[in-house]
Amino acid sequence: MAVLAAEPQKKTKTPAARSGGPAPGKQRESGGPVRWLLLGVLFVVMVVPMYLLLVNSFKSQEDIANNPFSLVPGKLTLAHLSAAVHSPQYNVIGGYGFTFFLVVAVDVLCIAFAGPAAYVIARGMKRRNQLVMLYFLAGTFIPGAAVIIPVIYVLRDLGLANTVTGLVAHDVASTLPVSIFLFVGFIRTIPVDIDHAATIDGAGRYRTFWTIIFPLMRPAVVTVLILNSIGIWNDFISPQILLSPSSGHYTVTTAIYAGISQYSTDLTKVFPNLLLAVAPVVIFFIYMQRHIISGLTVGAVKG
Repeated sequence: MAVLAAEPQKKTKTPAARSGGPAPGKQRESGGPVRWLLLGVLFVVMVVPMYLLLVNSFKSQEDIANNPFSLVPGKLTLAHLSAAVHSPQYNVIGGYGFTFFLVVAVDVLCIAFAGPAAYVIARGMKRRNQLVMLYFLAGTFIPGAAVIIPVIYVLRDLGLANTVTGLVAHDVASTLPVSIFLFVGFIRTIPVDIDHAATIDGAGRYRTFWTIIFPLMRPAVVTVLILNSIGIWNDFISPQILLSPSSGHYTVTTAIYAGISQYSTDLTKVFPNLLLAVAPVVIFFIYMQRHIISGLTVGAVKG
């Protein structure tokens, strides 16, 4: 009986081993120093203006003009910041209240309209659903300042010119494209079997969305709320043009602009008021940035 000796198996070498290079997991990242250099430059560009704004908000006019970068604790004072808060020319507290109302109203209406629309687009298999999605995406490429004049004429014909309702309607319409885009991407990661199970239990599409799908969209909803809130808080052109001074309503940005336009050379009034305008949104963004990142990436990969 002949016994055939088994040939020893040949070990296959990876391309990295044949070429004598490092293993795939240990390859050095290309462009490392360049990346860190760019990050350093970006860090300086973003931090230096905030540093100047923060430090000069507590200095006198002479110190700001002569030594804007200096930080001498003994020369810092809270008097200018206190004057900015209590000054009737700026009405910062009133601007906070109206801006907060505007943010809440726009966020609620945006979620109420964008959620169901995104659900229909994401679950629809027909070509018309994709055309509707492209229609909303087209709104993201149009600058808001480019359509502000046509918006004025539209609001005038509707009887909403120079009204808070008209401003809210404009802001809701401007936030819908990005909101629907993010919602559609997230809803498509939710299995359709959930919808089928809800239909078997007797739930309609409206009830299925609000009671089952919408609670699962929490990361995307939080991201949309954060992005919309920051955009509305920092918006200056829309409230400045759509709400004239005769309306008596000022957001944070328009109220400060109305005040510092009269005292543009008085830096002890300019810097404290600008700090009051940006401080809430900066703190809000730093606290909520992890939700923004998770919400934007959660719908990027399906499965």
